[in-house]
Amino acid sequence: MKQQIIIFVILILVAGNIFAYRNGMGNSGEMMEQYIGSLPYEDISDSEKVSLLLMREEEKLARDVYDFLFERWGLRLFENISSAEQMHMNAVGTILSKYNIPDPVTTDEPGVFSDSHLSELYIQLTETGNASLTDALLIGATIEDLDIFDLQNALLKADNMDILFVFGNLKKGSENHMRAFYSLLDYYNIVYKAQYISQEELEAIIEAGSNSQATVGRNW
Repeated sequence: MKQQIIIFVILILVAGNIFAYRNGMGNSGEMMEQYIGSLPYEDISDSEKVSLLLMREEEKLARDVYDFLFERWGLRLFENISSAEQMHMNAVGTILSKYNIPDPVTTDEPGVFSDSHLSELYIQLTETGNASLTDALLIGATIEDLDIFDLQNALLKADNMDILFVFGNLKKGSENHMRAFYSLLDYYNIVYKAQYISQEELEAIIEAGSNSQATVGRNW
């Protein structure tokens, strides 16, 4: 019963996150696209372009892995977060389209990427997550850890308003997802240790969630 309650609460938070995105940013991302379209065109540096291409495929990696883990374990959390990752993909894709940057995602086929490193990572993550449910939850936390790390680095190098807006919201979404996986792992008496961000940053993210449950659903 305790496990069911914990999972139910986490699903409520993640579903609220997705609902808030759809209603606050528009049905099927329409309002999000309109908002990005309303921002002025600004120069995009080479490093900003690289970060856009990386995040477009990194969000696809997350979506594809979560789809696989949902099929394997049937845990609704994976399906819900996969939906959020699709929104993340769409948001980055909107910027690519606005600035006529070729999209690295040339197929929606799971596990297929222009970046060969991400193709290899997909195989590693799905193989590990296939072993057990707790391994799958650890994979989820690892993916969000990597996303937060890459987004933080990209934000430090960015000054384009489109990128700051989208990446800032993606980071908040990934922090929400991290809290969801961390909470379920905690139920199984497994403590996730940061692999990409610092342990101090991870602890701050978890603590921020416990202090602001009322606002957790406002981000992507």
